[in-house]
Amino acid sequence: MNPGFADLQPYPFERLRGLLADVRHGGGLPLIDLSIGEPRHAPPALVRSALIDNLDGLGRYPKTAGSDELRAAIAGWLVRRHGLPEGAVDPARQVLPASGTREALFAIAQCVVDRAPGARVAMPNPFYQIYEGAALLAGARPLYIPCAAAAGYQPDFDAVPPAVWRDVQLLYICSPHNPTGRVLTLDQLEHLVELAQRHDFVIASDECYSEIYPDDAAPPAGILAACRALGLDGFDRCLVFQSLSKRSSVPGLRSGFVAGDARLIERFLLYRTYHGCALPEYVQAASAAAWRDEAHVAASRAIYRRKLAAAVQALGARVALPQGGFCLWLPVPGGDDPAFTRSLYADHHLRVLPGSYLARADGGVNPGAGHVRLALVADEAACAQAMTRLAAALND
Repeated sequence: MNPGFADLQPYPFERLRGLLADVRHGGGLPLIDLSIGEPRHAPPALVRSALIDNLDGLGRYPKTAGSDELRAAIAGWLVRRHGLPEGAVDPARQVLPASGTREALFAIAQCVVDRAPGARVAMPNPFYQIYEGAALLAGARPLYIPCAAAAGYQPDFDAVPPAVWRDVQLLYICSPHNPTGRVLTLDQLEHLVELAQRHDFVIASDECYSEIYPDDAAPPAGILAACRALGLDGFDRCLVFQSLSKRSSVPGLRSGFVAGDARLIERFLLYRTYHGCALPEYVQAASAAAWRDEAHVAASRAIYRRKLAAAVQALGARVALPQGGFCLWLPVPGGDDPAFTRSLYADHHLRVLPGSYLARADGGVNPGAGHVRLALVADEAACAQAMTRLAAALND
């Protein structure tokens, strides 16, 4: 067996099930589940129509590289979204469809890590657990970069010594960050791109929350825009990972993409050809329709804004609006996040995720401890009720 299995830790939701297994709610309140970031807004009608209209694709094997139509739709979206020059993204060489970001973020480590002794894969801490599992199963050692409260939950990349960067083969970043909701500025992204060129590592930029943000005039910056600002028109050593799950409220479609450095895309396509994970043709057609449309994204973003504003109104100064995404990163009274999670479930029938389950203790400190993550994915009425219950719990 792959020796990396020995180092894998239970997935956060498996741990949550164990934490709550013996807890019973006796108050008669309906359960409101804010533990998992599964969007529940209505899927766009145009996606449904495209799926139905292309079911004849069931009779054909899809191409791993995807259709010309889908790659062109993705390239066009990237150009529009990030203010890139027309033609800046080559749909034939710099875009590859994927089965959502989760699958692709895991697979890229298997593709680019060379398993040399001492190989490291860097990631913010707390983090999306796929990053760690991908590193371990690729034969690398994780490098955890803390996102501490004292630093405004921003990862301290400058604390990593140059000698350590030289062992890094892959850096995962996530902006807006899951779970804290913090956003990396364009200057920060440019700095990371410069580090990647200097120390010869790949950046995997997880931007799946990038289309949920508070100000229409200030969308979060992306890694491809940072490359262009530095004159790296080929997006050297940089890949962006994006999904329709959050943007278009279709997590069950399992559709996303990776785009950037053509040399990396070429090798990743070869890997994925053997891996066998091509998107069905009807999914590709529905995905192309979604990437070409922004109206449904703006409508969904407005709903999230209302839910987040209602949360701040109910909780006051105890919580801050995320700079992006739909999660609240809430400090808990007493600092014991598993105990607070149990009490919320028992007394108020709210299911949330302990922050310590999303991070690793490094140097004796778990930067997720003392927090819980709340994903505001339920409908507006349920989210408002959840915030009322949460405010009561915080006042107990």
